[in-house]
Amino acid sequence: MPVFTLLAPLAPAPVVVAPAASRARQNGTTRRHFVVKTKLVMDGKNFGLSCSLGMEDDSLNLSRFLDKLFREWEDRKARGLFHHDISCCETKVLPGERNFVATLIEGRDQKKRPTEFGMNQVLQPFDSGKFNFTKVRPEEVIFRFCETDKDSAQYFGGAPDTISASSSAILINVSPIGYCHVLLTPKIQDCLPQRIDEESFLIAMYIARETRNPFFRVGYNSLGGFATINHLHFQAYYLKVPYPVEKATTEKLTTLVNGVSISQLVDYPVSGFVFEGGASLEDLSDVVAKVCIFLQENNRPFNVLISESGNSVFLLPQCYAEKQRLGKASQEFLDMRINPAIWELSGHLVLKRKKDYDEASEPNICRFLVEAALSETEFQELKRCVLDFLTVSDACNLDIDS
Repeated sequence: MPVFTLLAPLAPAPVVVAPAASRARQNGTTRRHFVVKTKLVMDGKNFGLSCSLGMEDDSLNLSRFLDKLFREWEDRKARGLFHHDISCCETKVLPGERNFVATLIEGRDQKKRPTEFGMNQVLQPFDSGKFNFTKVRPEEVIFRFCETDKDSAQYFGGAPDTISASSSAILINVSPIGYCHVLLTPKIQDCLPQRIDEESFLIAMYIARETRNPFFRVGYNSLGGFATINHLHFQAYYLKVPYPVEKATTEKLTTLVNGVSISQLVDYPVSGFVFEGGASLEDLSDVVAKVCIFLQENNRPFNVLISESGNSVFLLPQCYAEKQRLGKASQEFLDMRINPAIWELSGHLVLKRKKDYDEASEPNICRFLVEAALSETEFQELKRCVLDFLTVSDACNLDIDS
């Protein structure tokens, strides 16, 4: 199978994507209801995803991009490039109000690439001596892509396996936790460390929009937020159920001059921010990237979930690695070997022991997520700092525009 070069439209006319989640307002808060279609159709045939959780509903056509991505990922699976077959891993929705998702992948933490850096600094220099994504096998590359001036995406087959200096790339995750688990690596040959910048975050937002599918989310883990490779990358995979965080109640905090609305999660085990709206996807991306940069420059670990094809972004600060380092983490959860990265904080828990999977419950998951999250006092202080920062940034933008 060829490695495709995807020339993605990184500056097209705005594409309107209908939000997948409707909102119902109660007492100043917004209850998020995920409205979804779940049965996939490819080439006129039902396309069953044995690792995802089916729900009876109408068919949902795949975008051209996602169709090609699924096919290429399936090809790599057929070649035996993964450490385990995710379709054979048990997955269940836990009973309760939130419907956390649990997946059993026994021994995944022993098979995946080890963390080769300290967890106490969010910003660390790139180290070419450590593993990085320039060292992956050529067959792990699914797409390479770069900017184009055209108004629609173009795909070219038969491209060579080498990655050019200007290319960004989509790679398989050889230790997948879900269907079509991939890595998005902006400007891979530039060897950028794991840190957000406006341009790279915008690439991730464009990829999310290109999928046009609410079940394919893009995630980011900072250093100290359980990223395991210090080479700039995002992750993404397909899971055919709403994440609990996507259904959580929110409370609006402010709306910026560019129309981006900022809310906070309410009554969810992890405190965090939700960004939506704006005159364009670029406006939304710019605001989220600025907050991420503010957090990483202040050494605050965080995780990001790009949801609803780029229409909503969840930003979740956390402190679990710091608790581990200080010996304040519960031994019960340390024994479970759960790393609370973005997928776990969003409500999809990967468990490594059959005992933990069999005994998984909503109360236990909530206790773990509360331990990983900032305390209420810590979050309120961080919220104040973030809103003050955005107020100053907004004022500067107004001065520049005037």
